Parts: sequence; structure tokens; C-alpha cells
Amino acid sequence: MKLDNALRRQVFSLPSLMKEQYEDLEPKTRKLLTTPEIFSIQRIVLTGCGDSYAAAMATKHIFELLTNIPVEVVSAIELSRLYHDKQLGFSAQNPFVFAVSNSGGVARIDEAMQRANKYGAFTVGITGNEQSPLGQAAQRVLKLAIPDFESAPGTRTYLVSVMSLLLLAIRIGEVRGCYTMDQAMAYRYDICAQAERLEEMLPEMDKQMEELSEQWSTFPAFDFVGAGFDYAAAWYGHAKIYEAAGKFAMHNYSEDWLHLNFFMRDSENIGTVVVSNTSNPAHSRTKEMIHYAQLLQRPLLVVTDGEQKDYGTEACYVRVPKTAYEITMPLTQFVPLSLLAGYICERIGEEDGRGCKGKWAFCANGASVKNSEIIVK
Repeated sequence: MKLDNALRRQVFSLPSLMKEQYEDLEPKTRKLLTTPEIFSIQRIVLTGCGDSYAAAMATKHIFELLTNIPVEVVSAIELSRLYHDKQLGFSAQNPFVFAVSNSGGVARIDEAMQRANKYGAFTVGITGNEQSPLGQAAQRVLKLAIPDFESAPGTRTYLVSVMSLLLLAIRIGEVRGCYTMDQAMAYRYDICAQAERLEEMLPEMDKQMEELSEQWSTFPAFDFVGAGFDYAAAWYGHAKIYEAAGKFAMHNYSEDWLHLNFFMRDSENIGTVVVSNTSNPAHSRTKEMIHYAQLLQRPLLVVTDGEQKDYGTEACYVRVPKTAYEITMPLTQFVPLSLLAGYICERIGEEDGRGCKGKWAFCANGASVKNSEIIVK
């Protein structure tokens, strides 16, 4: 009998969601910032928590590639409590701080934005709720409009967060003359094309992940590896294992994996997932890491736009859409990881988020991240 759950159904809704959200977000991102504001940007800070933090990591290098502006990804608590105040107002309305939170209700994000405002940064909130603390704290708001869907570990929201940041990066680079308007439209068309490619490839992805989950559901631990913006998808994958299945999971860069993670014992029972875009500048190092993982007899899944011949190592390879431009890869490369987590959750009879029951009751309705003392120093 075919397995199914809310997480899988979220995944299968993504192609249509991509089309809908592009139509909504593309004009909004054109109008969010004025031309003088865009030219005034000297440094960008991206922040968020959980999946939103992963979306920031997924687009950091893309912002730099497209805008030629230095970009930092800073966790919300670092920005709110530790980031030096002189760096939050080193020049008029700089840095530009983009904070991502679909709910807008995370206390640490609100705190970070209030502190950034206090010291002279320009703050932009990317949220689905303009009346939320984030919506109220931000100087400018990019309003997300994600249609309601049955609850599951964030998949639809992650896609839209990545798309919104990607479209903003394209717009900023276009206005600053980093490339022509025609090139900017080519980037945007490649975003649109991902919907069709993903729809075509989803059935095979789904089949592979369901079959793999039969063996992998018994594993006690999982290891997710990547480099560059591939690392963001690896980080996202480890988060879905926590949320959906409640199992041990790690994440690391391919280089650091060869300094640390390969020492782990019981290697035959560690599900090892490598996210590897063939155009990634770190591709050769990731290939080496995959080879060594295979020598350790690690169960291996490689998420790639390529094929096994591109790696020369035996593993399970799941293909994601090959894009015209590498900057659009983050829109789809996370998809098999949601499917895998959902299937493992279903096979072991787990309830995502532990149902916020029993020992986990304190986190019901996000209380543990929303109800926190706000301190702005």
C-alpha cells in the first residue's frame, strides 16, 4: 500500500505553489525598495530562525554573486544579543537587515529587528503577517501570501522564503547595474521553469525516497553534508529528521566532515545524505568526501543535478532539476529530503513535532519561541 502523509502532500503541492508565488512575489520585490535605497546598500545581513535561517544560508552566496555586496548570515540571537552595535549603524541606514519569518511571531527575530533599528540599520521583514511583532518592528515589509495547507514540518514556507530572497537579490543586482535587464529576466524565467521540471521529476523522486526509507527508517542517526548553498539544503534536511522523525541528526560542510564526522562509529547504520550540485565550486571536494564515506560502508544518498558517472562512487543518487543558472538550485534541491523525512516518520509511526504532547507540551503553538523576554540593549 502506498505510504502518504501531510509532509508528502506538501511536497506534491510545490510545483503549483511555485507558479502562484512567483506571480505574487515578482512584482512585490520590484517595488519593495526604492532605487536610492538599493544604491545606498553597503552591506547586507540575513537573519532568521530554523528553516528561515536555512533560507538565509541558501541565498547568502547568491546575494553576493548577484549584487557584489558583502553579505552575512547571522543567527537571530547573535544579532539581538551579541552583534556589535557599531556594526548595526556603521553608515547611514546600513547594514540592510533582511529578517525572514513567515509567522512573524518569533521573539528573537522581533528583538533583533528592534535592536537593529535602535542603532541605525535599515530593517526589512519578510513575513506572512504584517501585524506580527516582526511586521511592526521592520521599517519595510515584504508580505508573503502562502495559501493555507495542512500542517507539516515546513516545506511550502521554506520554498517561498528562498524564492522571496532570491527575487530580492535579482532585483538589487539589476538596479545596481550588475547585469542587464534581459539577464535579470533570464534569472526570473529560470525560477519559473523550476516548477515544470520539478513536477516532471517528482514521481521518480518520490518512488526512490519511499523505497530508501524502508531500510533507512531503522537507522538511529543521520548525517547531512554539503558546501556553499548546497549546505543550506543539508541543514534543512537534518532539521526535517528532527521535526518529522525525532531521530539524531547532524549537519556539516564536506571539508569539515573529513576532519570530524568520519570518526563516528557504527558507520554502517548512519544514513548519510550529501547535497551536491555539479556546478558547485566545491564539487571536487564533495566527490572526495562521498568516496571516503563509501569506503566506510556508510549508507549513501546523493542529491544532485548530475548522475552517478559524475561521481564514480556507488550510492543511491536522486536527481533534482538541472537549472540554467546555479543560483536557482536552492529552490528544488531540498525536496527529496522532505520526502525522505516524511516517509521515515510514517514508517516508524511518529507524529511530527512529537505532537506537542507530553514532555513536548511546552512548545504547543510555538509558545517556546514566541513567549520569551525581549531585551534590547
